[in-house]
Amino acid sequence: MAVSNMKEAFSLLEREPEVGIILMDMMMPDMDGYEAIPALRAKAAYQQLPIIAVTAQAMTGDREKCLAAGANDYVSKPVDITLLLDKLNRYLN
Repeated sequence: MAVSNMKEAFSLLEREPEVGIILMDMMMPDMDGYEAIPALRAKAAYQQLPIIAVTAQAMTGDREKCLAAGANDYVSKPVDITLLLDKLNRYLN
């Protein structure tokens, strides 16, 4: 399932409580990932939901900034599919 902004994401999560992981684009319109992750973590239902930050920002410190915002992990674009699948398997199993 994919959404284009956090309003849609919150609505989807309410309708689909079985979502097991979130791939969070850190540069979304309206509310970026650095705002969205803490908003998700503020809700008890999403405090343990794995979130992998996905961003084109691959500068020194960007990974740490994503983790400080509450993401469990980080991948940079262009996405290494093997690495992403490895991370997904780790959090979903």
